[in-house]
Amino acid sequence: MHFIMLGFLLLLVIYGPQFWARTTFKRYSAPSPHFPGTGGELARHLLDKFDLQNVGVEISDIGDHYDPDAKTVRLSPDNYDKKSLTAITVAAHEVGHAVQDAQNHPMLTLRSKLVRIAVRAEKMGSIAIIAIPFVTAISRAPSLGLLLFIVALGSMLISTIVHLVTLPVEWDASFGKALPVLKAGNFIDNKELKGAEKILRAAAFTYVAGSLASLLNLWRWIAVLRR
Repeated sequence: MHFIMLGFLLLLVIYGPQFWARTTFKRYSAPSPHFPGTGGELARHLLDKFDLQNVGVEISDIGDHYDPDAKTVRLSPDNYDKKSLTAITVAAHEVGHAVQDAQNHPMLTLRSKLVRIAVRAEKMGSIAIIAIPFVTAISRAPSLGLLLFIVALGSMLISTIVHLVTLPVEWDASFGKALPVLKAGNFIDNKELKGAEKILRAAAFTYVAGSLASLLNLWRWIAVLRR
């Protein structure tokens, strides 16, 4: 019963905010001709405004994001080509990350470093999990199996830290960068302001969900270790 409840909670935490975000994005994705440009055009305009001509803007099939290594804002086809509240809000958010990068935002810098470490740690953790039964059977030393389990647990801990560090980075890109820019530039009116806030909040909660899911998963494995 305990694991059933935990599983249900995990599903709720992971998929609930994602469903809310998709619903919110769709609600404000209708084309609005009164916007002066598409999401892609707004991203280019804002980058130039912040003197970030070295940052590119591209269409992406793997979701909206800013790539700090390639110095590129990448937007999904709809958000790149459409004139909708969702498109311009998401574009402003991703530009917010580019501004953070240019300003050497400490949390973004920390997150980028942790992501590189997490990628390597995840590979080590996966190998450790697979190796546990073989190493334990061959060596007949449970302590070696426990050591490998701790290595795998460490990789999960790093992933959890990445999720937690991501939260303030995303919140600042949304409410410290994107929303003030949209207001100051009169890109949206007062009626659309609430919609933009909902879009940014819904997007932020997907990262909250990711952090909670990561913490729950880490707690589950720690519980296994304590047994």
